Amino acid sequence: MRRFCFVLLPLCFPLVLGGCFSLSRPFADPGQQARYLTAANLPPARLAVPTPTESLLSDDAAALWAHDMAQAMVGQSVPAIAQPRKKGDWWLKMSAATRNGAIVPHYVIMTPEGKIRAETDGPAVDMAGWSAGDRLALQGAAVQEAPQLANLLTGIQANMMQQDPHSLMNRPAKICFKGVTGAPGDGNISLARAFYASLPDKTNTVTTTEKGADFVVRGTVDLKTGAPGSTGHAVDHIEIVWHVLTPDGKEAGAATQLHDIAPHSLDGAWGDAADMAADEAAQGVRTIVTNYSGRNHAPLPETKPAPKKAA
Repeated sequence: MRRFCFVLLPLCFPLVLGGCFSLSRPFADPGQQARYLTAANLPPARLAVPTPTESLLSDDAAALWAHDMAQAMVGQSVPAIAQPRKKGDWWLKMSAATRNGAIVPHYVIMTPEGKIRAETDGPAVDMAGWSAGDRLALQGAAVQEAPQLANLLTGIQANMMQQDPHSLMNRPAKICFKGVTGAPGDGNISLARAFYASLPDKTNTVTTTEKGADFVVRGTVDLKTGAPGSTGHAVDHIEIVWHVLTPDGKEAGAATQLHDIAPHSLDGAWGDAADMAADEAAQGVRTIVTNYSGRNHAPLPETKPAPKKAA
């Protein structure tokens, strides 16, 4: 048997994917992928950050805080922009208050209808620096709070997915497999057959047609010959990449397998090597699909209004 080393290499996407590994996509523009995110009331591809009016800052400093907050959110892969909210926008309402001799920033995620969806306090800030509109103080407050806000947005999107029967939280992903190219011997056929058999599970189905698919997978093989091995003998270096694409052709990620093999050892039948490589690749592809779709994120419950007191 030939053993393949499996390496998962997720790809980065500006404004869409959260960091390069959780692949969280709070408020990402769904495009053709709306069917697995949510069918109704999906947040737009922009989070407005208006200049706060109750910030205990001068007008210029308040505008700077909004700008810093938007930039910090972009750093968390949230497409935020510092500008007044427009019709249909989700937006971030910011304010600040004094507490125990310090300034405590407050953040509220607002729906387009003007309802509070989530809110949180940021870390306390030195009052002198805040009152002076110190750039580092404002920027620090934004950077510190951005990850928490991004998590709240991800939870909001997960909650909306949970309520949508058509989202990938409530149905298996439809994955279109387009085969394998570039392999020596019978690799293109044997790898494709093994992967097609290994991929399906309770949360993923596989097909060969792109119509209605949530993701498209293509396998490519690159074989480089004659590389010197650790023993001094020549070896071949093989790289198998399983590209996971969205229906509109964007990269959701890639599962890459690397291995050194004896020269020409895969020029004929791949045998067990194809089964082992395909089984490991299927695990990687399922991970990419789960992470990119966000179906494993914990939903953030709706904010319930406080009960009215009796007269």
